[in-house]
Amino acid sequence: MNIEEVKQMVNTGEMYDDAHPDVDRLRKDAIAACRRYNKKVNDDNEYDYTILKKLFDHLGDNVLVESNFRCEFGFNISIGSNVYINHDMIILDCNQVSIGNDVYIGPRAGLYAANHAEDPIERINGGVYAKPITIGDRVWLGGDVQVTQGVTIGDNSIVGAGSVVTKDIPANVVAAGNPCRVIREIRESDMKWTKD
Repeated sequence: MNIEEVKQMVNTGEMYDDAHPDVDRLRKDAIAACRRYNKKVNDDNEYDYTILKKLFDHLGDNVLVESNFRCEFGFNISIGSNVYINHDMIILDCNQVSIGNDVYIGPRAGLYAANHAEDPIERINGGVYAKPITIGDRVWLGGDVQVTQGVTIGDNSIVGAGSVVTKDIPANVVAAGNPCRVIREIRESDMKWTKD
């Protein structure tokens, strides 16, 4: 299978063989690309976005991805403009992972579109299925936030550090916890500073 055939297979949401040689080859290619990118950042303080532009489906303008970034395939990742991704980000893009514009993501965060089969025999035979993840515009994910498959986080929302997000979060709210839940809406009174 070529990259488009693998992409089509993993994006169906149906069970697929995670150990298939073509799936494994593309995963190893992504691991190698991430290592090259991280080495340049760590060794030379050079953010070489030509590596990520080849790896990702889309990479917007003014994006900063700190070191120790890792992903499953890369071809399912779409990142908007004006995005900051802090250290140790992991994206398991076994289905589409979309990050909007003006997004902040704290250190050690994870976006996990994949899930292994619940049946133990299917699981040991490589059974995996995946659902897309969507992070809206102007979202802020705190450090150690983990987002599971099938979740959408609405525009402008804040997810507190250490949260595990297993269900959709609406727009314009502050949410936190394990499992993550809405705490309150973002209020106009929350705006305490504007840049001159």
